[in-house]
Parts: sequence; structure tokens; C-alpha cells
Amino acid sequence: MANLVPDGGALYGVQLPIQTLTRALVDPWEDDATVDDLATVARAAEAAGLDFVGVCDHVAIPDNEYAANMRTTWYDPVATLSWLGAQTERIHLLSVVWIAAYRHPLLTASAFGTLSHLTGGRAILGVGAGHVEAEFEALGVDYHRRGRLLDECIDAVRGAWADTYVSHEGEQYAYADVGVSPGPPGGDLPIWVGGAGPAAWRRCGHRGDGYIPMGAPRDQYPEILDTIRRAAEETGRGDAAFDVGIMPGWAYIGDPPNDLPPAWLTGDPEQIAESLREDRAVGANVFHLKFRGRSLTEYLDQLAAFGEQVRPLL
Repeated sequence: MANLVPDGGALYGVQLPIQTLTRALVDPWEDDATVDDLATVARAAEAAGLDFVGVCDHVAIPDNEYAANMRTTWYDPVATLSWLGAQTERIHLLSVVWIAAYRHPLLTASAFGTLSHLTGGRAILGVGAGHVEAEFEALGVDYHRRGRLLDECIDAVRGAWADTYVSHEGEQYAYADVGVSPGPPGGDLPIWVGGAGPAAWRRCGHRGDGYIPMGAPRDQYPEILDTIRRAAEETGRGDAAFDVGIMPGWAYIGDPPNDLPPAWLTGDPEQIAESLREDRAVGANVFHLKFRGRSLTEYLDQLAAFGEQVRPLL
């Protein structure tokens, strides 16, 4: 297991626009955006010096009240990240998050091992338990066992490259003397665990290299970090370092125009940097940024402004 954040450093990245059109995450310009626009954003993120771009995961959105605001556009993470990996050179490629219980762990190992191999070790497997019960039903997966399935999937993926042929005997999955190749360079795939509560924090400490937040407030980070650390110590990982994510509010660098969708992290570069420094002070070292824009051009300008004006202040 290995974290990615250098000692004393931090990583900055974005969940990409366009790849999902769910109402909670989308700006109006994305409805008419193209796949070329998606590639343009990924290249612009790399040019701005961001460290990662992320793609979400849902397979099939149900037509029910719970999912009413989700809409049905969710690009497949592996296909999308592979395509973007071929059009970038350095930026890490994150699933944010891959619902591991939907797939056999050997499928996950093969997909992300290949992605990492093809992109020179740039893949990050972000995993989560999932939350749309009807989606689990459609896929024939027991929603109420999703946490245990996720734990076993992480363990099985971890062991997939331990040798040329590997075996696994678990509660849900069992196989013997099978090989998965290609794998990540060095045989180590960074795994970040996503989730909004103590179960996810403990899972990160027990099994993960990092934590992907789901909107946790800054004042919750002492509890988050303490839970991760105690869980790590329970499993003999007391000396492990973790990539601890935080999700600042919707940002706009500069004075927000009147017709901008809601954003609350706004102002000049120093104001933005000061807020992010406060996030660093509570122990976060991976920033999942969200920029507002009324058009593709404005969104690209925000990425460039972060790279040119804000990051040098951090």
C-alpha cells in the first residue's frame, strides 16, 4: 500500500464536468457539451498543474423518487479515463467513486490494472459502497451486503498482483490459481476509499491509501483523522500515511457575476488560497475542487486562474 501525497505536500484535482449531468453537479453549459469539450477540460486541468481528474460511476439509474435528480448520463469510468489517459501525459486518473460491489474483483483488477499499465501508473482506484438501492436490484446485487462486498473486493484487488497466479477464499468470492495481467507498474494500485461516515473512515484506515470525502465539513476532520488512524492501528498499519481528501465549496476565482450558479468559495486568489490553507491546517492534503462557470470558456478560465494565481500561494 502506498499513498501519493509527498511528505508535507498536497494534491489538487477536479471531478470532471460533462461526464455526468446529475443536477447536483452540473452547470447549464454542460447539457450541450461534446466529448471534444471533455477532452479539452482534461488537457486544461493538466496544463493548469492539477494532479488528478475524476470520473463518477453509476451503471443504470432507476426511474424512482430517490433518483429523481440524478438523470441518466454517467460515463463509464474505465472507458472514459482510458480515453482521457491517451490525451494527457501526467495527470492522475481517478474513479470517484467506483462501486466495487457491482463487479467481480477480478474484473476490477483487470480493468484498473490495464488502465494503470497503459498510462504509466497514473490510475487511482477510488471505491465506495454505493447508495442507489434500486440500481443494486437491477444488477442483482444485495444492497444490504454492499459494505462487506466492498471490503472483500478491496482485499481481492490488493492481492491480484501478489504473484503470477493468485487465489482468494472469501465470503462472496473464491478462486484459485488465476493470473491477472497487465497490472500497475510495481504491482501497487493506489486505492482511495469514498464515503460520508465512520464506516468509510474505518475502511480507509483498515484497507485504503486515502479518503475521498462526500462533502464533510472542515470541523469534522479531527474526528475523521482520528477514526482513520485508530482503524489503521487496529490492523497493524500504525505507520501508514494517508491521502486525506476534502471537498471545498463551489468556487469562483474573482467576483462572481450575478447570473453565476451558486458558489460560496469566491474572491481574489489570496482569499481562495487562505480558505484552502485552513483546510490544510485541519489535516486534509487532497483537494477535490469544484469550479463554477457559465460556459466552457469560463470554466477553462477558472482552471487556468487556479493554476496561475492560486496554487502558487499554497
